[in-house]
Amino acid sequence: MGFRLLTINLNGIRSAAVKGFPQWAETTGADCIGVQEVKAQADQLSGGHETLAGMPGFFHLADKKGYSGVGLYTGREPSDVIRGFDGGEFDTEGRWIEVRFDTPARKLSLISAYFPSGSSSEERQLAKFRFLASVYQHLQRLRAEREFVLMGDINIAHQAIDLKNWRSNQKNSGFTPEERAWMTKLLTEGGLVDVFRTLNPNPDQYTWWSSRGQAWAKNVGWRIDYQLATPALAATAKREVIYLAQRFSDHAPLIIDYDFQL
Repeated sequence: MGFRLLTINLNGIRSAAVKGFPQWAETTGADCIGVQEVKAQADQLSGGHETLAGMPGFFHLADKKGYSGVGLYTGREPSDVIRGFDGGEFDTEGRWIEVRFDTPARKLSLISAYFPSGSSSEERQLAKFRFLASVYQHLQRLRAEREFVLMGDINIAHQAIDLKNWRSNQKNSGFTPEERAWMTKLLTEGGLVDVFRTLNPNPDQYTWWSSRGQAWAKNVGWRIDYQLATPALAATAKREVIYLAQRFSDHAPLIIDYDFQL
C-alpha cells in the first residue's frame, strides 16, 4: 500500500468542475489532493466543492473575490489544520493550507501552496520576492520539527530543462536569476527535494502552458508545479506522472506515488 498525492492549479474550481475535474479525480485513487487558485469564496464552495473523490476539503481562501485560494482534500482526519503561514501580507491572499497528521512516533504535514506570480507588474514581482524570503524561513522552521510534502504552483521554473524557451525568458518572472537561485538554495542548503526530478530527469516535462499562440499544441510549456518533500519522505517516491490526456485548466495535474502511510 502506497500513498498517492495529486496536485493541480485549477485556475478556478468552478471552471475546472465544468471541464470534468471532479469526475476524473474520482478515478485517480489519490489519497490526498492539493488544489490551487480556487478563485472562490466560502459560499461558492458550498453545493459540491466541499468534497472531492469522497474526501472532505480544507481551504485557505483569499479575502479578494475571484482570486487565489488553496485547498487540500484528504480522507484521513488531520490532527490539526493550519491556514496561512506569515500572519500578514500574504495570508490575506489565501496561499497556504497545511494539514497535520501527528502521532507520538512522527510529525507529518501535507501542504497545498500557491506562490505569487510576478508577471503582471514590477510591484507584484517585488511582492513575490518578499513572499519567497518569508516562506523560505517558514519552511526551515517546519523542517526542523516535522516531515512534510509541499504540493503546489511555485511559479518558478528552476533550470533550463524546466521550460521550452529558456533563453528568451531569463529576464521574465518565473525564470529570473534571483528566483532560480532561491530554488537552488531551497533544494541544497534548504534541505528539500524536488521529488519529480528525482524520478524523471527528462526534458519536455511541463505542467503549465500559456494561452497565447499554440503553446499547448506545440508543448511550449513550463514546469512550475511541484511536490517538494523532506528527504525521508522524498526517498519513498516510486512513480510520477504529469496527466495530459484531459485538460481541466492551463495547468496539468502532477501525481506522485510514495511508499509511506499516514
